[in-house]
Amino acid sequence: MLHTRRRKGFTLIELIVVMAIVALLAAIAAPRYFASLQRAKEVALRSSLAVMRDAIDQYAADHQHYPESLQALVAQRYLRELPLDPLAQQRETWIELPPPPDAALPGQLYDVRSGAAGHGSDGRLYADW
Repeated sequence: MLHTRRRKGFTLIELIVVMAIVALLAAIAAPRYFASLQRAKEVALRSSLAVMRDAIDQYAADHQHYPESLQALVAQRYLRELPLDPLAQQRETWIELPPPPDAALPGQLYDVRSGAAGHGSDGRLYADW
């Protein structure tokens, strides 16, 4: 009786097929993952802008003038700290806008925008949000 010894393990073809399936699944999942990351950053940006704009309005209502800067809001405890711009990953990129000439109250900081470059999922510039 002749014994043929069979080796245990996978053949090269089996490994290539498995790797192809894994690559296909990764190619399908990766774009969705990165799109959801971008959407999450945009939601965080909208939330940060809403919080800062609300703090500006509260400051103006309390003091009868707009704050001098975002740092004034932090110093007066209207904000615990300056939020991180989720798209630029920095705190220094916020753009502080002065009040329009016909504003009812004086001051330096009327609105805040993101300094991040690029367009949002709605097609508008981040700096226009």
